[in-house]
Amino acid sequence: MQILRMEPLTREAFAPFGDVIEIEGARHFPINGGTTERFHDLAGIDVNEAGGRPIVSVFRAQPRAWPFEIAMMERHPLGSQAFVPLGDAWYAVVVAPTGEFDPTRMRAFRAGRGQGVNYAKGVWHHPLLVFERVSDFVVIDRGGGQPNCDEMVLDVPWRLAHAADAPAALA
Repeated sequence: MQILRMEPLTREAFAPFGDVIEIEGARHFPINGGTTERFHDLAGIDVNEAGGRPIVSVFRAQPRAWPFEIAMMERHPLGSQAFVPLGDAWYAVVVAPTGEFDPTRMRAFRAGRGQGVNYAKGVWHHPLLVFERVSDFVVIDRGGGQPNCDEMVLDVPWRLAHAADAPAALA
């Protein structure tokens, strides 16, 4: 079985797959008479394909158990999908580039406190992966009448490396 190791989630490393949503390093400025700081334009939400519209939902993810196998992936061909955690538990992000799925091009990221992700249209990704506790996420994605989720089962599952297997910077 192939092993998929997590790396830190950074804007640069995740750029081929979409946006990291975080205030660290974001463009910001005061609004509302200086009583609020606006962290501006954190993700490119793309939902208008084929008459779609943006929708906001809350997803409640149940914790997964270790060891964890990546046995399926999904993508949304008609729009982006953003996940913003409402809590402070870390979560795993597993992605692969758009186009024909290639398991050798999968990457795994450990998203830390205050980090969300916005999967670009067509990016392969695993559904929510939380491990510590039940976790809620605000999700901004595409609503509309057309199907917008392709799922596939991997021919051979990959094992996601546990945080204990990862470099100290991720633990």
